[in-house]
Amino acid sequence: MTVTIFSPTVCALGEGPLWHPLRGQLFWFDILAKKLLTRTEAGEERYWQFDAHVSAAGWVDRDTLVIADEAGLLRFDIESGAQSRLAEIEADQPLTRSNDGRADPWGGFWIGTMGKKAEPGLGAIYRYYRGEVRRLVADVTISNSIAFSPDRVWAYYTDTRVGRIMRQKLDPREGWPVGEPDLFIDLSGTTFGADGSVVDSAGCLWNAQWGAGRVARYAPDGTLLSVVEVPTPQVSCPAFGGADLKTLYITTAATGIDTAPAGATFRVRVDTPGQAEHRVLL
Repeated sequence: MTVTIFSPTVCALGEGPLWHPLRGQLFWFDILAKKLLTRTEAGEERYWQFDAHVSAAGWVDRDTLVIADEAGLLRFDIESGAQSRLAEIEADQPLTRSNDGRADPWGGFWIGTMGKKAEPGLGAIYRYYRGEVRRLVADVTISNSIAFSPDRVWAYYTDTRVGRIMRQKLDPREGWPVGEPDLFIDLSGTTFGADGSVVDSAGCLWNAQWGAGRVARYAPDGTLLSVVEVPTPQVSCPAFGGADLKTLYITTAATGIDTAPAGATFRVRVDTPGQAEHRVLL
């Protein structure tokens, strides 16, 4: 598998890649620059500047995104740039911001928060569903790895500081957590951090590993299957896209690294297609 640069635009902290299935283009964020970026397969690129940190998104329809920012969730119009507050999450906590997030198979949206300086235990993981916000996981330092199995049985998440990717069973009717989470993959003894994840159509989890310069693919039983090497160490999050969902997009970060291609967004063709990103129902 040959990794190539999809966008050379340098992101201080690239995150939250989202392939919009109706528009056929990739959206992603530079959290520290407070920007949403997009680029088509043909190479047309643009960005939107925000007043607060933005980090993750889900699609609602062709022209509407749900975007996570420091105070909760925004409804965002792609064509006009108009935005309105959809839900508040930690709006009264100036020390935190949003981080990793993804839409679930029921039309809900999971979003994690964290301290702006990664203060221990200051973050949490929430779910927005049918206008309601519930906190699902408390005492999180760096929320990451939110993803869902194609059979709608499992949600995955991690606290990067702890390094253990957890697997949470979900109620088949509405997708709320059932019982206590299980340990899926223990990376606590490694020198890298478990960052963002996505799950493919075969149920395998692809995890970006910050500091290792790679995305690792794990079987549904947690066995390491393969590794995609990325030519910069701070790899933050993968996402599937392209017409056949066999292109894996990978965001990275340039914070603390002065040499190219740190902070670029990459792509690689893979054999197993991903899942289409789920729509957020408002």
